[in-house]
Amino acid sequence: MQVLSTRCCGIDIHQKTAVACTLLTQPDGSVMRTVRTFSTMTQGLLALSDWLEEQHITHVVMESTGVLWRPVYNVLEDDRRSLLLVNPRHLKTVPGRKTDVKDSEWLADLLRHGLLTASFIPSRPIRVLRDLTRYRKNLVQQRAQTICRLQKVLETANLKLSAVASDITGASGRRMLEAIVREEGTPESLAELAKGRMRAKIPALRQALEGRVQPYHRLLIHESLEQIAYFEGTIDRVEVAIAEQMEAHSEAATLLATLPGARATSVATILAEIGTDMSRFPSSDHLCSWAGLCPGNKVSGGKHLSGKATHGNKYLRALLCELAWAIVHTNNTYLAAQFFRLARRRGKNRAILAVAHSLLVSIYYMLRDHRPYQDLGADYFTHLDADHIERRYVRQLEKLGYEVHLSKAAS
Repeated sequence: MQVLSTRCCGIDIHQKTAVACTLLTQPDGSVMRTVRTFSTMTQGLLALSDWLEEQHITHVVMESTGVLWRPVYNVLEDDRRSLLLVNPRHLKTVPGRKTDVKDSEWLADLLRHGLLTASFIPSRPIRVLRDLTRYRKNLVQQRAQTICRLQKVLETANLKLSAVASDITGASGRRMLEAIVREEGTPESLAELAKGRMRAKIPALRQALEGRVQPYHRLLIHESLEQIAYFEGTIDRVEVAIAEQMEAHSEAATLLATLPGARATSVATILAEIGTDMSRFPSSDHLCSWAGLCPGNKVSGGKHLSGKATHGNKYLRALLCELAWAIVHTNNTYLAAQFFRLARRRGKNRAILAVAHSLLVSIYYMLRDHRPYQDLGADYFTHLDADHIERRYVRQLEKLGYEVHLSKAAS
């Protein structure tokens, strides 16, 4: 095979060590192979960078193994050489006799012949934003799990607050729960703590707050409320940090804010996952495939075995599907019309995936061409298939015994 990189290195990364194998192509065509092991501490990685500089290495590749690649990438990112991070699924070798040295040599050999495709790694500011948005998502999920545990505690104490209040952690619900923890009041006095629209439900609250509360229930309710307050405070602080990072991407954020149903957190998450430079993706199709919003393609023996979509980027895919569900409940929009057009034939889940795909295609061209979102209108498909719709309705009327003559209406 043709040699594309004459001075390359493959790095097999582990938690404590990184095994580097260099392949240097000599003028006579022979290959000089050198293997060294370095510590993954910062000092050891700096020694690795110096060693690569001494060897005059121009191309480096390493495998994406969890988060273990991040320290190595942070040190080698600023060097002048080409640095590739590749998907482990693209590196499968013949099983048996597997060692760290063989893995690093296999990486270098594939890189030497140009058989590897680099994974998408955004710029450092985008990676900072990505870490913040993903951490916020985890905090929101943990808060929701804590609320579910609190609701279970209330049920075991015969407190049916969730049957009356839609949000047991709202202003009224918290006042009642805090009073229960302090062992204050009767069901009647607790119901009087309701505020706003909850006061219309005072009779139902009196019944819901008549329970069998034990001391351990009060302990669990208190701890749950403390955890919820902690998560909410942390979420607020993280959102402030996200807003500070988004100041550098105000133009892209303004464009994405024109998407139907998009909020500040949604815009930040989208930019955190795909960045602002669409030249990193050859086309919108590549971006959708990377996000896991394209049908699978598994064909063998002329038979289509599976059309299941690939995993892709779970954070971006989940967000776009959430946006899609919000958009399909709007009126007079192209995406809502697309959903109902597909849901009749393919089901709601596949239709939502198609709407999410259309959203991502729009985002790609919005960021690439620096243009805001423009809705095609709910009647787009009607005008697109006007002749087909006309023939279909004419045939239906003729089957009912009518003679149909069509003429254009005066404009």
